[in-house]
Amino acid sequence: MRIIRTAEDVEYGLAELCRIDPRLRAIHATVDRLPLRLMEPGFAALAQIVVSQMVSRASADAIWGRLVGATGEPTAPNYLSLDQAAVGRLGLSRAKAATLRGIAEAVVAGELDLGSFGGRDAEEVVGVLTSYRGIGPWTAEVYLMFCAGHPDVFPAGDVALRIAVGKAFGHGERLSRSAVTLIAEAWRPWRSIAARLFWAYYAGDSAPLPGLRPPA
Repeated sequence: MRIIRTAEDVEYGLAELCRIDPRLRAIHATVDRLPLRLMEPGFAALAQIVVSQMVSRASADAIWGRLVGATGEPTAPNYLSLDQAAVGRLGLSRAKAATLRGIAEAVVAGELDLGSFGGRDAEEVVGVLTSYRGIGPWTAEVYLMFCAGHPDVFPAGDVALRIAVGKAFGHGERLSRSAVTLIAEAWRPWRSIAARLFWAYYAGDSAPLPGLRPPA
């Protein structure tokens, strides 16, 4: 397993992905270079993903800025040091505040090592992370991709990916999670690169590509 840590790793994975499924070259031709977008694994990275859920980017940035300002450095011990009033001023929902506290407590207790996931089985790690209250599959998968650098994760619950894959393959509609999961099986062991590719495609024109069909 080649962990994704550099732009060169992304380019290598993209070349391998297009070799595995040559039909994806047509999508590759429509997008610019895929960004790395890697964060240092740990509490701060997972907390930032949790903060960004179901809110606008502007709101997420504002909340995160307040959290960083309140903690000095967004580590698990520093978050736990905030009293209830300080947490309330951050702008987090009660559910998100509870999620961050649960994760921080597990990290401080040594029960959760957020830096150890890169080379482990993706499904196993998703199971570990989703055992914590407020962490769903999408959050766990995004953490694996953009923090742990795992090369083989496809967040099939992501709406943009489901729309992009559906449009690329001429369905003209958002595919179901199960349909996208089945299609993505053909892209192992580089599903994280495929996800990056389809996100980039979604951000562009997302026009159907003539002759492109789902992998058999």
